[in-house]
Amino acid sequence: MSEFVVYTIPGSPYGRSVMLALEEKNAPYRIHSLEMGEHQSDAHRQRHPFARIPVIDHGDFRLYETQAILRYIDAVVPGAHLQPVDPRAAGRMDQIMGVNDWYLFPDVSAAIVFQRIIGPVLMGLTPDEAAIAQAMPKARTCIAELDRLLDDQIFLAGDSLSLADLMIAPQLDYLAQTPEGQDLLGGTALGAWLARMAERPSMRATLPPEVFRSAA
Repeated sequence: MSEFVVYTIPGSPYGRSVMLALEEKNAPYRIHSLEMGEHQSDAHRQRHPFARIPVIDHGDFRLYETQAILRYIDAVVPGAHLQPVDPRAAGRMDQIMGVNDWYLFPDVSAAIVFQRIIGPVLMGLTPDEAAIAQAMPKARTCIAELDRLLDDQIFLAGDSLSLADLMIAPQLDYLAQTPEGQDLLGGTALGAWLARMAERPSMRATLPPEVFRSAA
């Protein structure tokens, strides 16, 4: 199988989701690292007209949008399937991936994780406590709902690893480094799930740069 090329900024949780899928499927890949802000360049806009990350190249095929990339990887790479066959489990997986894209990332990670980790590390910013406080109600809702959906299952969509786990784990791995995330996840089934995910070889192989892991 031809090698995958992943265009991403080191530390991006969405880029890590793609790398997790490739690791779980034992697919050959290499990272084309972009500098912060380089995703806005004309060169990258040729890859992604909306100037986002990640993007993959697979031979002569280029693809952007994380959910599309994850489903493509699962479809073309042999190995354990990362999408449930059961319609209810598949629906739950899709629902949780939607929660990530519509609520967890834009309303929680982009506020709390940015203010506690990304902004201070990359821009030397002082955390905006008002912005963090404003994000907390949505953070509580997201964590409570993901915890409810997980219930007593091993993985988010059932008994098998799915794309939902690969989308959520990088987001919560960052959030769990913040005081707010520690309070929200402490003692929950979701926190225990994240601890199990952190032990997977794929998670260990795709750790963010140390500067982000020690920042909060």
